[in-house]
Order: sequence, then C-alpha cells, then structure tokens
Amino acid sequence: MTRSRAIVAGACAVAATMARAGEPAAEPNVSGSFTVSYYALPHEPDFSVGVGVLERDALHLEVRYNYEARNAGSLFAGWKFTGGDTLAWQVTPILGALVGKGAAVIPGAEASLAYRSVDAYIEAEYVADQRSHADSYFYAWSELGWRPVEWLRVGIVGQRTHTVQNERDLQRGPFAQVMLGPATIGLYAFNPDSGSRYAIVSAAFAF
Repeated sequence: MTRSRAIVAGACAVAATMARAGEPAAEPNVSGSFTVSYYALPHEPDFSVGVGVLERDALHLEVRYNYEARNAGSLFAGWKFTGGDTLAWQVTPILGALVGKGAAVIPGAEASLAYRSVDAYIEAEYVADQRSHADSYFYAWSELGWRPVEWLRVGIVGQRTHTVQNERDLQRGPFAQVMLGPATIGLYAFNPDSGSRYAIVSAAFAF
C-alpha cells in the first residue's frame, strides 16, 4: 500500500543529538502523519486504505486499516535508526499483528536512503497467518524518487500485495507527489502497459 507520508517523501531523518551529561534532558521529538489512499480498480470493487503514524524520538507506532487484508486492521511498534548527512539513511524494524477479518503476526522493516534530490524507500514484511499457513505471504512496497523542485517528487513504484488480484506478482508503474506544506497529494499508476492497470490516489498530512 502507498506510503505517501510527507515524512518519507524524499528525505530521511538525521540522527538526533544526544543530551550531554549534566545538562537538562531535551524535550522529546514527537511527530506523526495520517494517510488515506483510494484504490481505483477496473475489475474489483474500489476500496480505501488508512495509515496513521506516531513517532516519539526513536519509538515508532503505526496503525493501518485495509492494508494487509481487506476489512482488517494492523498495529505495529518499532525502533528507528538514522544516520548520515549528505547521504542520509533511516531503518525502522517493526513488529505487528493483524486483527479483524484476519489474524497474523507481521515482522518487517521500513527503510529510506536520500542523496540530494534522489531518494529510495522500501518496506517489506512477512504476514504470518495464524489460521492457515498457506495464506501467509511476503509483502513489499518500494519507491525510487526524484525531486526536480522542492514541491514535486516523481519516480517509479513497485509493490507485491494480496489486496489487489491480477496476473502480475510484482506490480509497478510511475508516480507523482505534490507537497503543499504539511500535506502531500500522490498519484500512482500501476501496470499502465497491461489490462490489469489500476490507480491509487493518496492524501497525507504530517505534523
């Protein structure tokens, strides 16, 4: 599912400065985002996906709906590692659970890398179904982006998912995002060269 959060679009967080011994502790850095994505599908009913993120320093909390499975929610916790300056990177191992229509344990990771106006983002997870091992699967979403100007990010996207059914195991296509302050509007066009094409429109707000 789409990760068009403004906090991920083309940048990685720089490592936080550690408080020096004897000095007052710094105030915790709290941030978050909320993303809604609409899947416009030609051969299946359309549906929407919601993702909420809250981060307090390195602690990462996330809640999703219709993400790993339709009519199901998932909850995640993770720890963020960041570094770099000119070449900035961020890695967040996560562990979650699927609840509702499905029941699964979900280990995974989210990672990003940025150099000047070029960046890459990937998230991968294994949905270990607790009711039927045959329904377990590996999910991934990846983006390679470029910002020709500060408010625009374009690139290519790929995903492997069970929520969209077509003949391609790996679905890919171009995307574009427009940044308007704390808001990000995105359009993703998957499989534009085949009859299984579909689009995702997303809106994200970061705080």
